[in-house]
Amino acid sequence: MACKGGVPRPQPRYNYRMTTLLYQIDSYLREFSATIVSVDAGTRAVALDQTAFYPGGGGQPCDFGALTIGGVTYPVEKVKKQGDDVLHFLGGMETLPAPGSAVSGLLDWERRYQLMRTHSALHILCGTVFRDYGAKVTGGDMDPLKGRMDFEFENMRGDLVKAIETAVNLEAQQGREIRVKILPREEAFQIPDLIRTKINLLPEGIMQVRTVEIVGLDLQADGGTHVRNTSEVGKIKVADYKSKGAINKRIYIEIE
Repeated sequence: MACKGGVPRPQPRYNYRMTTLLYQIDSYLREFSATIVSVDAGTRAVALDQTAFYPGGGGQPCDFGALTIGGVTYPVEKVKKQGDDVLHFLGGMETLPAPGSAVSGLLDWERRYQLMRTHSALHILCGTVFRDYGAKVTGGDMDPLKGRMDFEFENMRGDLVKAIETAVNLEAQQGREIRVKILPREEAFQIPDLIRTKINLLPEGIMQVRTVEIVGLDLQADGGTHVRNTSEVGKIKVADYKSKGAINKRIYIEIE
């Protein structure tokens, strides 16, 4: 794209060195240290060599928080995956730091933990519905302590929804361990029903697959953050349900 007079507009340039994704291994990491590997002044985005900030994806919103660099604290207003980097978009009016600067990162932990509980609740819902009715997921989305999931159901009625709500809360109360593993793609795809969505959303180029297992209930590919045990989720309330098509029914949940 060109600006007025036909002069080429400078495009943001990022260093696509792969960011180490600390949240994939430890969802409970609230603080971390890192080094800035690139800066884009136009968008106020910095890429780090490692990060605990979740950049969004799979229906889970990105994390918020702050980066402290050279005694200045910058609010992190958005986080986004860009190639192999995770970009942190900084608020405030302070001059941006230079590449090579040391960083201390701090998550908005209350919000993150609420999203972890919500995401795990949606996996309990998904696993229970798949086990009891064989219905696959056609879509989903979440905010802190509330979310929705779409399933391949021809019919949805009040007594069925009540039965689902009872079943998912029984599973949450079981105190099932939630395990995270990163497996080679070939090994991961030997797991039956690894993909619970109607469409396989994993790109062909992904050679390692992160799996999330609710022991005894659910095992599927997933990139988001979760609690360690279903007992942390709390009470799951089915707040509403709707028909979104002939074989597409939506269930809304809230976490208490």
